[in-house]
Amino acid sequence: MTDFFRGRSERQAAAIALTKGDPARAPVIFRRYGCSGCHTIPGIEGADGKVGGDLSGLRERVYIAGVLNNSADNLVDWIVAPQTYSPKTAMPATGISEKEARDLAAYLYAR
Repeated sequence: MTDFFRGRSERQAAAIALTKGDPARAPVIFRRYGCSGCHTIPGIEGADGKVGGDLSGLRERVYIAGVLNNSADNLVDWIVAPQTYSPKTAMPATGISEKEARDLAAYLYAR
């Protein structure tokens, strides 16, 4: 196995362990809730939105949306209910479930 694929599979395994989510389910969820209309999301075709932040390299950031320490649980909570942490955020309450948010978080942390 090349170092590239080994590193990617190790990142994916770590992301799954951290989030308890399945990154394979994320592309459909991103599209269903319109995330790609606002965010640039690596690996998601057409996800080149400029309203919300670019989600590339999210696992390497210190903060989520500038308001929460970057942890798996905080990311899931932010995705589910962003106004709880930043009442004036442009990110809407989408109705994403915690389970779906865990899948999205796993995808983002695996990238």
